[in-house]
Amino acid sequence: MCGIVGYVGGQSALDVVVAGLKRLEYRGYDSAGVAVLSDGGLAAAKRAGKLVNLDKELAERPLPGGSVGIGHTRWATHGGPTDANAHPHLDNAGRVAVVHNGIIENFAVLRGELAERGHVLASETDTEVVAHLLAEEFSSTGDLAESMRLVCRRLDGAFTLVAVHADQPDVVVGARRNSPLVVGVGEGENFLASDVSAFIAHTRSAIELGQDQVVELTRDGVAVTDFDGVPADVRAYHVDWDASAAEKGGYDHFMLKEIAEQPKAVADTLLGRIDASGRLTLDEVRIPDTVLREADKVVVVACGTAFHAGLIAKYAIEHWARVPCEVELASEFRYRDPILGPRTLVIAISQSGETMDTLMALRHAREQGAKVLAVCNTNGSTIPRESDAVLYTHAGPEVAVASTKAFLTQLVACYLLALHLGRVRGTQWGDEVLAVVRELARIGEEVERVLETMEPVRELARSLAHKDTVLFLGRHVGHPVALEGALKLKELAYMHAEGFAAGELKHGPIALIEEDLPVVVVVPSPEGRSVLHDKIVSNIQEIRARGARTIVIAEEGDETVVPYADHLVRIPATPTLLQPLVSTVPLQVFACELATARGNEVDQPRNLAKSVTVE
Repeated sequence: MCGIVGYVGGQSALDVVVAGLKRLEYRGYDSAGVAVLSDGGLAAAKRAGKLVNLDKELAERPLPGGSVGIGHTRWATHGGPTDANAHPHLDNAGRVAVVHNGIIENFAVLRGELAERGHVLASETDTEVVAHLLAEEFSSTGDLAESMRLVCRRLDGAFTLVAVHADQPDVVVGARRNSPLVVGVGEGENFLASDVSAFIAHTRSAIELGQDQVVELTRDGVAVTDFDGVPADVRAYHVDWDASAAEKGGYDHFMLKEIAEQPKAVADTLLGRIDASGRLTLDEVRIPDTVLREADKVVVVACGTAFHAGLIAKYAIEHWARVPCEVELASEFRYRDPILGPRTLVIAISQSGETMDTLMALRHAREQGAKVLAVCNTNGSTIPRESDAVLYTHAGPEVAVASTKAFLTQLVACYLLALHLGRVRGTQWGDEVLAVVRELARIGEEVERVLETMEPVRELARSLAHKDTVLFLGRHVGHPVALEGALKLKELAYMHAEGFAAGELKHGPIALIEEDLPVVVVVPSPEGRSVLHDKIVSNIQEIRARGARTIVIAEEGDETVVPYADHLVRIPATPTLLQPLVSTVPLQVFACELATARGNEVDQPRNLAKSVTVE
């Protein structure tokens, strides 16, 4: 998500930090700021928008020179992209400055406690509470690293924190839990960053921080402990990537990096969402529970990959909330005179929050009196602003045009919405909701397992680079997965690819089957949908009898498909409705590798844009 840079050494901290932030611009951000220690004081500057705005501010009102500093590019989560919400955040005395990536789940409780003790908080962020807590602890300890350890033990969630204090002017302190932080080790200088690309121009010697660790940097050394102050073992390594590869974390393409980030993105989207009673916490809510309870229809509007997420959401909403759900292509929605009213709930799904077709569908729905709930990855964008409620996915920025981690986090958000509707409408009890959430919580690990077994999929993709057509089949939630697999192949490999509901095979598409035609089949769980499982096995037999090359994605332990699979891709067993979170991943890897083998530009496919802002 956000970009972090920290520096202590002999150079101008401001120059090093700003240059590092510019190396992190590829990550996406909506505000930026810096803080520098100088002459016993602390000076900071921050501005909403791109770094050029911060550059202008620094040119007009220069900060004093100093050799210790921190900086941040923010991807808004708590609070919109404003000057006040930009990082760094300071305590009331202006002696401590903090930058932060991630989400602090219990910030509201901590904020209330601080207010009771007389602290005045100036932003809407979860980050600012840390600055005030550090100030309190430092007044007792006189040591920033120890203060950080004490504060971290009080925080829930996923976070990277980097801080400086004017009373300890030769130190930068960082902390990490479930969010990346890397140390750059130089001669007479040291660096902290969320990504090695921030300091690769200065050093290629790095230290990877482990989970729940605090690091203290001075010019001459690096000390790492756990949150209890016990010295920690660290892994030093040499960065052998060039600057361009460093931005991609060593991957050849941003898309590969974003595929690899999916376990974390899924986990981040779940953070702090469900309370002990099974109720969902939305980011912004202007829809009373009574309205959700009385809704007689749900309509999902979206485009492209987000539309496929909506198709899966339909199964979840109707199953858990027992309310009719329609899924509409946003580009067609308002032109067919849809039937809407005050008892219609419209769910608008958009990664960027600026998709024009979806925005116009949203506006039409609101004109008809419907309530709109947005699922979006970009805080402060137009679609959330114009909706009655919003649930943000925390995928972080997607650089690659073809969506991967945004899709999986949209699925997680839609599952949570379906569970919430069921809870509000009385079709799901709190313990039932929590049981599903526990299943969701382990999905990140299952996605990681899938990613670790993808080399055969890559080999298969390379062997099919000369093909002209690939077909995809699925049933139940596997049908939208098949559609998404076909879309990825169209976007990246420029191949003819189609996804079909497997039950429709004999109603026409089977005419396309010919000798050695690759057909990818997403097999439902034999446990959750045994009838559909048996039927799709019959489909596999039918197409294989006609000479197709069958590529079968099936759960571990499903042996009935083995005789009919020319290529078998195993995925972990999951509850039926959640299977798309693991079955989609091999199709992403397959499309990316096949496109690479054909010599295509993976991150920026021809004719496509990341955010479609025209109808």
